[in-house]
Amino acid sequence: MNMQGQTILVLNSGSSSLKFGLFDADGNAEEAYDGTLFLEGSAEGIGRPDGSLQIRSPDGAVQLRRTHVMESQTDALHALAVVLAELGHAHPTAVGHRVVHGGPHLRTHQRLTPRVRQQLQDAVHFAPLHIPPALALIDQAAKIFDGAQAFVCFDTAFHRTLPPHTSHFALPRRYVDAGVIRYGFHGLSYESLVHRLGDRLPRRAVFAHLGNGSSVCALLDGRSIDTSMGLTPTGGMPMGTRSGDLDPGVVLYLMRTEQLDAQQLENLLNHDSGLAGLAGGESDMQALLGRSVAGDRDAALAVDVFATAVRKYIGAYAALLGGIDLLVFTGGIGEHSTEIRNRICAGLGFLGLSADDSSGKVKTMHTEEERQIARHCHALLHDTRD
Repeated sequence: MNMQGQTILVLNSGSSSLKFGLFDADGNAEEAYDGTLFLEGSAEGIGRPDGSLQIRSPDGAVQLRRTHVMESQTDALHALAVVLAELGHAHPTAVGHRVVHGGPHLRTHQRLTPRVRQQLQDAVHFAPLHIPPALALIDQAAKIFDGAQAFVCFDTAFHRTLPPHTSHFALPRRYVDAGVIRYGFHGLSYESLVHRLGDRLPRRAVFAHLGNGSSVCALLDGRSIDTSMGLTPTGGMPMGTRSGDLDPGVVLYLMRTEQLDAQQLENLLNHDSGLAGLAGGESDMQALLGRSVAGDRDAALAVDVFATAVRKYIGAYAALLGGIDLLVFTGGIGEHSTEIRNRICAGLGFLGLSADDSSGKVKTMHTEEERQIARHCHALLHDTRD
C-alpha cells in the first residue's frame, strides 16, 4: 500500500471534550516515526450551550474557532469532519481511538475488528462511564470515515507489566480470574513520557499525571510496577469529582443507611465527590487555590487533601523502588500549577526532591497522548499492509 500523503486522525475523548490530532502516515516500520502534525484541536463544552470547536496549527496558533452546540461526542465528531473537509484534508487512512478501559481481554493496542468491538461491548461493566461513549464514537467514526482502518489504544496497556503483588486485590482467587485486578490508567500519557525521555529516563522514576483525573505511577527500567488507580479510574487520590480510594466500609455504610443502589453510588463517587465534594461543588484547582488564599476553609482543605494524597503516593513508591531518580509532573495541574507542585514536594527533601528543580530530579513535561496514539497506529498500519 502506498502511504504517501495519507493521514492518521487521532481521537481522544474526555467526559465533556474531544481532543484530536491529524498526523502524517508516511514512512515504514523500519524508520523512526514521530508523526508530522498537520493540525490539532479540541471540541470543548460538549453538552453545554457554550460548546466550541477549535483547530490549531502545529505551532499552536489558532486557525479556526467556531461556537457549536454539541450534545454528544458524536455531534462533536460530525462538526470536526465538516471542518476537516472545509480545510481540504483528505479522508484519513486510519483513525486511532483512545479507549480508557478494555477490560481483562484487551490489554494491547490493536486494530479494531468485529471481535474486538464485541469484546469491548462485553467489558462495559468494567467501565460503564467510559466504554459506552467510546463505542458510540468508534461506530460513528466508522460511518463518517468509511474505509479508514480503525485502531484502539488502551490506557490500561502500559500497566500490563504490573507484578501480581501490586496488581492483585486481597480478594478470593475467583475474582482475580474474573478480571477484578488493578489495571491502572493514563497509560498513553505515561508511554509518551517514556518515549520522549528515551535514554534520559533513569532506572527509578515516578510520573504524576495530575488533572481533573489524576494518578501516580512507579516505573522501574521504564516499566510500570505500581500505579494509584485500580480496577477503574475512580481509585487512587481524590480528584476533581472522583472520591479516590475509600475504606470499603464507607460504601457499605452508604448502602445500609441511605439505601443507595449501584447507579446512585456510581454518581456519588464519580461526579459528586473528590475536590468538588470537599469544596461545595468546585473542582477547578485554580479556583480552589484562589478561594483558599481568600480564606475559604473548605477550598483550603480540598487543596491540602489533594497535595497530601499525591505526596503519600510518591513516598510509597520511593519505598517500593528503593529511591527516586526522577519525578515527572504532567497533566493540566501537574504542568501548570507551581503552587501544587511546591505543596506536593514539601517534605520530600529527604528523597532529594524539590519542586524548584534545584535537585535536578524533578521535571515538568507536557504529555503527548495524541502523538503516542499516532505512533501506535503507524506501526499497526504497517503491520496490516499487504
